[in-house]
Amino acid sequence: MDKIIEKKKGLTKKHIPFIAGGAVILLIIGWIIFGNHASKLNVEKEKVTVQDVSKGMFNDYVRINGQVLPINTIHLSAIEGGMVAEKLVEEGSEVSRGQTIISLTNPMLSLNILDSEAQLAEKQNFLRNTQVAMEQEKLNLRKEKLKLDMEVDRKKRKYEQYKQLYSENLTSKEEYLQAKEDYEYAVNDRKLVVERQKQDSIYRGIQISQMEESLHNIRQNLVLVRQRVDNLNVKAPVDGQLGILDVEIGQTVSSGERIGQISVLSDYKVEATIDEHYIDRVKAGLDATFERQDKNFALRVRKVYPEVRDKQFKTDFVFEGERPDNIRAGQTYYINLQLGQPAEAVLIPRGPFYQTTGGQWIFVVTADGDKAVRRNITIGRQNPNYYEVTSGLEPGEKVITSSYDTYGDVQELILK
Repeated sequence: MDKIIEKKKGLTKKHIPFIAGGAVILLIIGWIIFGNHASKLNVEKEKVTVQDVSKGMFNDYVRINGQVLPINTIHLSAIEGGMVAEKLVEEGSEVSRGQTIISLTNPMLSLNILDSEAQLAEKQNFLRNTQVAMEQEKLNLRKEKLKLDMEVDRKKRKYEQYKQLYSENLTSKEEYLQAKEDYEYAVNDRKLVVERQKQDSIYRGIQISQMEESLHNIRQNLVLVRQRVDNLNVKAPVDGQLGILDVEIGQTVSSGERIGQISVLSDYKVEATIDEHYIDRVKAGLDATFERQDKNFALRVRKVYPEVRDKQFKTDFVFEGERPDNIRAGQTYYINLQLGQPAEAVLIPRGPFYQTTGGQWIFVVTADGDKAVRRNITIGRQNPNYYEVTSGLEPGEKVITSSYDTYGDVQELILK
């Protein structure tokens, strides 16, 4: 008879893998829940820049480079086209308003003048001949009227005589009627001549007026053509300094072509390019200063150009008050442009960290100084020295402002 073997109670070998797996799972869960997952990086203290977070007055300005330019630059263009015959002024020379700079030649203009003069002479001769003919016609009509006046007087006397004779039965009725008809015909004939004189006078006045207007137009055209000849001498429109003069003798210049420029040296301006980050804040009328010869000089924004090129926009400044001695076009000034009034704020010094973080986070050094932890912050305005922190930091804390280029996504720095 077989003996029944009872199973032993407790752990057996086959339970060990399950127990070990459960322990590993519990460890993983505990690490997930309670573990510190922040990636860490060891750095040397000497290789980082630690700065204090402070509270103070934030001066809202930006530092830019500006170049001195003449207050105005006048472009020089050829009014009339032609070939360059002579250069009378060299580049860099001082010129006065109305001074001839280059001389052009244009044979076609000379032909136009001769043609206009010939037309003018022809019209003048035609007008004179017409006026002579009209005067002759006028005299002929006056002479004809005089004859008719005399004829009317004679016919009237004869008619009155025959009328008297006919009333006394001393002449026939036919002779009386004939004398009456002759007189009435002479009167009507004179009326026609008088009407002709009136119509001829009106027509003559209109015709002469039209011819004189035509003659006036030809004279004006001749004046304009002669002015075009004068425009072959390209003259300075203002007093100033001749800059670029881009022509050579023998070169053909078209009408309206730009050939040079004149710098007006009565005053100067400063032209600067500013980062597009500030384009909404820079407006005409803002104040600026710069230091030169151990003195501060004042500027004011005169014009802001709306176009952005290479992430920068252009601005013109004019001087307010005193100018530096020996000011020259082309000089460079380092300008502090005031964007707003000073205000109290939390400040951190500028540093290379901003290029990596964009001002969205920073490494904050712990109180013991052994490590630095990444923290989200908000940066508002900035000037050449400081960033304005609007949230995330408190005065008295310390932050790392040196470059973060080699840190990657590290959340914590161990400072050794």
